[in-house]
Amino acid sequence: MACMKLGSKTDAFQRQGQAWFCTTGLPSDIVVEVGEMSFHLHKFPLLSRSGVMERLISEASEEEEKCSICLPDIPGGPKTFELMAKFCYGVKLELTASNVVYLRCAAEYLEMTEEYGEGNLIMHTETFLNQVVLRNWKDSLRALQTCDDIISYADELNITKRCIESLAMKASTDPNLFGWPIMEHGGPMQSPGGSVLWNGISTGARPKNLSLDWWYEDASTLSLPLYKRLIAVMESRGIRQEIIAGSLTFYAKRYLPGLNRRQGANDSNSSARLGPVAIGAPPSEEDQKLLLEEIDRLLPIQKGLVPTKFLFGLLRTAMILRASPSCISNFEKRIGMQLDQATLEDLLMPTFSYSMETLYNVDCVQRILEHFLTMDQITGGASPCSVDDGQIIGSPSLTPVTMVAKLIDGYLAEVAPDVNLKLPKFQALAASVPDYARPLDDGLYRAIDIYLKSHPWLSESDREQLCRLMDCQKLSLEACTHAAQNERLPLRIVVQVLFFEQLQLRTSIAGCFLVSDNLDGSRQLRSGFAGSTEGGWASAVRENQVLKVGMDNMRMRVSELEKECSNMRQEIEKLGQVKGSSTWGNVSKKFGFKLKSQMCSAQEGSVSNQNNGSGKTEKVKDRQGKHKKNSTPDE
Repeated sequence: MACMKLGSKTDAFQRQGQAWFCTTGLPSDIVVEVGEMSFHLHKFPLLSRSGVMERLISEASEEEEKCSICLPDIPGGPKTFELMAKFCYGVKLELTASNVVYLRCAAEYLEMTEEYGEGNLIMHTETFLNQVVLRNWKDSLRALQTCDDIISYADELNITKRCIESLAMKASTDPNLFGWPIMEHGGPMQSPGGSVLWNGISTGARPKNLSLDWWYEDASTLSLPLYKRLIAVMESRGIRQEIIAGSLTFYAKRYLPGLNRRQGANDSNSSARLGPVAIGAPPSEEDQKLLLEEIDRLLPIQKGLVPTKFLFGLLRTAMILRASPSCISNFEKRIGMQLDQATLEDLLMPTFSYSMETLYNVDCVQRILEHFLTMDQITGGASPCSVDDGQIIGSPSLTPVTMVAKLIDGYLAEVAPDVNLKLPKFQALAASVPDYARPLDDGLYRAIDIYLKSHPWLSESDREQLCRLMDCQKLSLEACTHAAQNERLPLRIVVQVLFFEQLQLRTSIAGCFLVSDNLDGSRQLRSGFAGSTEGGWASAVRENQVLKVGMDNMRMRVSELEKECSNMRQEIEKLGQVKGSSTWGNVSKKFGFKLKSQMCSAQEGSVSNQNNGSGKTEKVKDRQGKHKKNSTPDE
């Protein structure tokens, strides 16, 4: 730390308890009371340097022979007045970044101008501030920290403003251009060529470049009012928003202990400089609440400035500390803007309110999802799409929506076992995800199945209403196989699943025959233009074998489905006879299908006819369209 030496006399001040004495051989003729400390001094050295002391001594001398003066409001208190008295006596002292602000304010308070002596204290402190302190990062930071105690005096003299502008200028400048804070942080000396010097000898090594976050830790030592002013000046100087956000993140992690409880292996990619800083006693809950609300005001509402996990930590802390509703809402909006970057662990926020019965805060996730969907619509991402051959067709911004849909389905599966989770709340969250965002409904089916398993008391109508959330046409073959054997699903849903599963298998079989016809045609064309080789015949044989194996597997599955359909039909007919149902047609009409025996047959003759492959494809597509039309359940 830089310093300036003043005075030349040896120290003649001695302390005895709560009193200071000047041992110059002459008895003291004035007592100055500063706080709890008494200074037994002499009038002449004081009045020759200070206009205030001159007036006070003149007024006190008229009343008493030995005057007594009280200075209760002097900036810096007894310690600063001690240094000021030593300066008046010409005793050696040092100006440093730690005391220059106190001395500058005290000198202004006591009117220690050039009018009362050349080279007075105001001139020396101003020179040291401007030429030494404000040119150095560490000294500027230390001087600014001392402004906290006497902020009104420091603001009046623009000391606070000058220190903040000095820090902002240095933080906004590339440190690799001018060398700060390399030299100021005790870094190695450099040769004119830029290599590192050791004992004056060049080592040939180059100093490491500093990143743009080198000032985060130093800035976090400031009090909140001064830190806010520093950030405001930095923003006015055009520092990038992501750098400002990084500093706010570091500051919050230092003073909000709750943010560091969930930091673990997931933060392994973050820099060591950005880790939480160990401090003494944590701030009180009220101070943490005020800090959290200030972080909300300072943090720009912009996507991607801070990690999503950090935003969830702020939101969780805000709920625990019962921050203002606007603060909580703003954090939810920020998370909603980048919900596609969240993880399932982030969403699993417990309920911190005693009034809510659910284990997890489902309402908060619902609001975050609504914010995401609103932003997605604004950016033009909510356009319709379709699923064709396993590929998503839609807008380029659909990928984040699909990621969020998968995330919400996983969240629904996690919260579904909660017996206190009401059906309307579960349905509302599941229905909030647009249909086009789910290429497949397997995740939604899994969540619904878990909910039905955990809530066995649901009525049949509630089960059907819940199952209407998923589209049976968007279930994979594996999910269809599981759903067809799932006793928890309503019978109507099982019939739909079986129907669409059979439809998928028939479509796949028709596609395989179409591919087989194309392969045969291409081989005939190749044989017409050039003689076939043994390698070509061998590959053709292998292709046919693969196709035959696939066809056999599909025929077996279709046969199984036919048996299931037949058994189900017989059971439903028995139920109809018991209840006095008129005919099977009424039951099939209720389910929205016309399940006939021809539909359940394999119809191998129509599929094995290979002379008109294109005609078969048209027939399969026409049948698929009819089934889709007839399979719509009555609401």
